[in-house]
Amino acid sequence: MYHWYTLSPKTVEKQLATNLERGLSQEEAERRFAVDGPNQMPVEKTVSIFIIFGRQFQSPLIYLLGAASLIMFALNDPVNGGIILFVLCFNAVLGTIHDGRAQQTLRKLRDFITTTVTVVRDGEHIIIPDIELVAGDIIVIQEGERIGADARLIETIGLRIDESSVTGESGSIDKTHEAVKQQNIAIADQCSMVFKGTAVVAGSGKAIVVATGTRTEIGRIGVEISHISTDMPLKREMGFLSRAVIIAAGIICGGIFILGLAKGKDIIQMFEAVVSLSVSVIPEGLPIVLTLILANGVWHMAKRNALVKKLQAVEALGQAEVIAVDKTGTLTKNELVVRKAYVVGEEYDVSGSGYTPEGAISFRGEAIQSTHHAALEKLIKYSAATSRASLAYSEKDQKWKISGEPTEAALTVLAHKVGLSSDMLASRYPIIAEIPFNYKEKYHAILTKEDEKKKVIVTGAPEVIIALSTSYLRDGIHHALSDDISNEIEEAVQKFSRKGFRVIACAIAEHPNLEEVLMIESSHINTLTFVGLCIIQDTLRDEVPAAVEKAQNAGIRIVMLTGDHINTAKAIAQSAGIYHDGDTVLTGPEIEQFSPEELKNVLARVTVCARVTPEHKFRLVQGYRDRGEIIAMTGDGVNDAPALVAADLGIAMGKQGTEVAKEASDIVLLDDNFSSIIAAIEEGRNIVKTLKKVILYLFSTNLSEVITITMALIIDLPLPLLAAQIIWLNLVTDSFLDVSLSMEPKEKNLLSRNGNTKRNSLVDGLMLRRIIYMSIPMALSALFVFEMTYRDDLEKALTLCMTTLAFSQWLNAWNCRSEDRSFFKNFFSNRALLGALVVVISLQLLAVYHPFLNGILHTKPLNAYEWLMIASISLFVIAIEEIRKFFARRRMPSYSRLQLKNI
Repeated sequence: MYHWYTLSPKTVEKQLATNLERGLSQEEAERRFAVDGPNQMPVEKTVSIFIIFGRQFQSPLIYLLGAASLIMFALNDPVNGGIILFVLCFNAVLGTIHDGRAQQTLRKLRDFITTTVTVVRDGEHIIIPDIELVAGDIIVIQEGERIGADARLIETIGLRIDESSVTGESGSIDKTHEAVKQQNIAIADQCSMVFKGTAVVAGSGKAIVVATGTRTEIGRIGVEISHISTDMPLKREMGFLSRAVIIAAGIICGGIFILGLAKGKDIIQMFEAVVSLSVSVIPEGLPIVLTLILANGVWHMAKRNALVKKLQAVEALGQAEVIAVDKTGTLTKNELVVRKAYVVGEEYDVSGSGYTPEGAISFRGEAIQSTHHAALEKLIKYSAATSRASLAYSEKDQKWKISGEPTEAALTVLAHKVGLSSDMLASRYPIIAEIPFNYKEKYHAILTKEDEKKKVIVTGAPEVIIALSTSYLRDGIHHALSDDISNEIEEAVQKFSRKGFRVIACAIAEHPNLEEVLMIESSHINTLTFVGLCIIQDTLRDEVPAAVEKAQNAGIRIVMLTGDHINTAKAIAQSAGIYHDGDTVLTGPEIEQFSPEELKNVLARVTVCARVTPEHKFRLVQGYRDRGEIIAMTGDGVNDAPALVAADLGIAMGKQGTEVAKEASDIVLLDDNFSSIIAAIEEGRNIVKTLKKVILYLFSTNLSEVITITMALIIDLPLPLLAAQIIWLNLVTDSFLDVSLSMEPKEKNLLSRNGNTKRNSLVDGLMLRRIIYMSIPMALSALFVFEMTYRDDLEKALTLCMTTLAFSQWLNAWNCRSEDRSFFKNFFSNRALLGALVVVISLQLLAVYHPFLNGILHTKPLNAYEWLMIASISLFVIAIEEIRKFFARRRMPSYSRLQLKNI
């Protein structure tokens, strides 16, 4: 691979067998296209709907349930086998529909961001899609366009490129067609190169394409991220839970089968009971309920303009403990605005937001008119006179837009705020000659005319302007620039720089030698009069401070990652509420020096990481994961892609985000609204809460059946539940109530520390205790009625036992709605649960009174007294859980009890 930036244009022309004037022939371009392929990023192949459907069955739980279904069919029980099979297929259909929609949306996004380029072929300028570019093409670069491929510059006229999407550094980079002597330098320093996906903010030029497709910088990163694999928290949790359930089911069912044989039970009857019990132990309703819960969360996020590519992504954000935020384009608008103005001895504040030309200028806290402050007025006029940027209002987008370089745009907007339009400035200060800004001289100079007098106006880097100045302007009078005044100006520059501002100096040269002025060259800019400083800041997105505060109140740490200077990074982070006194700030070089163990230890108090490269971001994400913390990463640039993939959850910006970033992410914010992330956090936490309620319900009800059979065998009772009855219980409890429980209304205070769902497992210690507290009373109630009646009428005892378990499990659904709230609080708020209760009661009445079901389930009709006994003894499960909740509320902090009271 050549270091193209070190070679001369002629050498590059020879290496690529092209022509600097005429470009490639159309035939040669087509030949190279056939060899090298299209100029595009690695695109994941479209997967057929059948493959997507097949992927839905890739789960240990699904495998085990499928085996149970086959066993049921083998035991000549097609009804129960068919029920299990229907549940599995229905779950797969739901997942297939969502995955297919996400894939279609991503294809539309890719089509939306395709661009065209102007290329020279056979000596003619033609416009083609950038996908058709090949190495050796001569491309024409113009202001406002995006670069279509990596290319070596051969002509430049004031060319400036915004490479933040690749380098992560805000601000434009000055380009030259001259070869760079150093080798093995960073992308940001390769001033004779342009890169695919970057934007032209000023000037024009020509370049030779040297790399396309996966050989570009963007493509190289795209290939790298395709080899990174990261499981989401929910996927890991469900994998662990599936393995645990399989092991538990094998041990429990095997133990019961052996115990039954030891007690002299019929082997066929025990085998059927154990197979049925295994279906009961395995929560076959969990996959479908999980899909419904996640799909519901995806639907809510779609209403907030967030594309969720993977169902588990919303839940992952709900468990996030750290959000690593890319600054440029995510926290900031990438819209530069003048915040302060400085003339010798005086400092002014400027209000306003973004490119909207509205705002006031104040001095020492009081609003002023710039016309009453001569030095300030000249600073505003002169600095804006050098700007090539234009400002216009877009009726379509209903906002102000600029064309040109962002720094110059900030100067133009400042002039508009005091009533000086671009047309007025152009007529008052016509440009006769110009020295474009370049990275060597670090200033922009124009020759103009004011009041019929020739004048040179210069804007640029403060250190350069100050060094070239011999006087300064105050009250319209030129004063000699003494060492004291020079030091005062330099101290002001340092003060603003430390606060993260970008400082632009302005100076003039009056009455120079006419011949020299007409030739205007850099050697003649050496006796300037210093006018003042414009202090510029990248505009923070309006919603960011409030969104950051909400995230921090939710117990989530925000860490800003940027390629900017440490002072700029700290200033932006502080204004966003991310950085506070005492927090740690890391730089890229410091990250390189740390070992993985040292980095893991230092990250606890880090809130800002500056001067970071893509490799640094990747290491930081790995560091947080090594700490055991769930990390979400936001970004929009190519440089963010490896970290987006490596994080537990990657979030890309839909509007400003690059194609690679969107491909690498799990969620795409279509409106680039940072506050949508907070909405996703709330939705994710609600998903975790809801999922835990369903798991609690399924496991407690299933365990109650296991305990009932086990205790009956231990005390030498007949089997209190037959195989068909176990399957029936699953139908009238799991199949309806778990789905309706998944529709539980969203709890309040999810975005508080008390609403945090950060736990090591979906099944934690509290849930295990609650499962035991619930399952034992249900089992004891069922065994009690069975033991009382089985000697007189076994079928009546089986009916009472099955109905008591069903009744207890229905009531237990209300127990599971909250960890602390009473059973009787908001009893009617979940209408879906009430509707499901009506359905399951109706089904149970059919099981008890319909002759056909009596024969299948071995049940008999019950009288009013028996129903009253069932209802009374089933309340036992409510009483036990209400006692536990009472003491749980007593142990809660006072503020949490107040929050609970308000729910």
